Amino acid sequence: MEIYLLIGGLGLFTGFLSGLLGIGGGIVMAPLLLYIPPLFGFVPLSMRLVAGLTIVQGFLGCISGALTHRRFRFVSNRLSFYMGTSIFIAALAGGAGAGYVSNTILLVLFAGLALCASLLMLIPVKGDMEIPDVDSLFFSRWRAVTAAAGVGLLGGLVGQGGSFILIPLMTAFVKIPTRIAIGSNLAIVLLSSTAGLIGKAATGQIEWEMTIPIALTVIPAAHLGSHASRLLPVFILRRILAILIAVAAVRIWISVFFL
Repeated sequence: MEIYLLIGGLGLFTGFLSGLLGIGGGIVMAPLLLYIPPLFGFVPLSMRLVAGLTIVQGFLGCISGALTHRRFRFVSNRLSFYMGTSIFIAALAGGAGAGYVSNTILLVLFAGLALCASLLMLIPVKGDMEIPDVDSLFFSRWRAVTAAAGVGLLGGLVGQGGSFILIPLMTAFVKIPTRIAIGSNLAIVLLSSTAGLIGKAATGQIEWEMTIPIALTVIPAAHLGSHASRLLPVFILRRILAILIAVAAVRIWISVFFL
């Protein structure tokens, strides 16, 4: 019973981050599930179990967060479609070609890209409005597709989601307001997490009983996180994202050079 309470607590934390920052939460949930339970005297969870729980957390967090951000009019259907489709197809291609390239080199490059993305979040974006109008949003489709395809391809090659890098690229390269980038990213991640959920469920890689505390906590937490996201100033959200992405980059480098 205690392990269920612990998983539920982790679900609250990661679900809130999903709604707050527009990320799936996998970059936070996976390491927490791997390292936190042993600190409380529990047997370490297997990577297979962690992967299954993480995909469920990402799926539910994205649904709850995306619906709430959509109600605030911070989700662009066109942007989500172009980038979601591109990252999905590119990630499939990257996954198929992963066996033909050096994983270590690509992981270093991926972590470098993540660090650059973190730095981008520290640079103010001209015209980044606190309350953007999604109906009048204009963006370059080829830039959106290029950014999503690049992240999806590299992420597929190294086995990383990579969607957390999309928000900096959306704001700096595609010129999307931060709030719309956060809300739309949840819809984009939802496409890939849905595919991942179907794949893991079909192959029996999800312990459904263990997902109950995640479902009970992630959905309301992501909803609350989305409300908090709307209340916080854009520059605060950008700095929190910068820190989170930088931590993810460092964790990847540690896994390459020290583990």
